[in-house]
Amino acid sequence: MSEQSPVGQTNERTVPATPEVAQPPVPNGQTPAAPPPAGTAPRQHVLRRTRAGGLWVTFGVSAVILLLLLIFILMNLRRTSISFFGAHASVPIGVGLLLAAVAGALIVIIPGTGRIIQLRITARRHRRVDAKRATSGAAPPTASKGA
Repeated sequence: MSEQSPVGQTNERTVPATPEVAQPPVPNGQTPAAPPPAGTAPRQHVLRRTRAGGLWVTFGVSAVILLLLLIFILMNLRRTSISFFGAHASVPIGVGLLLAAVAGALIVIIPGTGRIIQLRITARRHRRVDAKRATSGAAPPTASKGA
């Protein structure tokens, strides 16, 4: 029969619970980092999300949405009459609804783009003021309540 030993202890027949990990050389004048506590697993590498990965997911979702739109248009081929600012056309219902959705998106995107540009200009102005303050050594202004 084999003898059972408590966790972390060794006897002649068992191997230590945590193997020794070689430490990297320490530059002169620095103290070595403390070894990790016994019984902990070594740190695993963490993969961060990248722009390319996000772009890949975006393209995949966009392709699925476009496929669904194409199926919608092909299933709604009955023609309808559309009038817009004096222009008249006869288009399939699916195409008319798609055009209405695009027009709605533009109604949202155009004012939103204006606001984003406005915020970027304001942020750029604040960065310039902060940079001038940092180079002149002036203290930042304090917010005061009331007059």
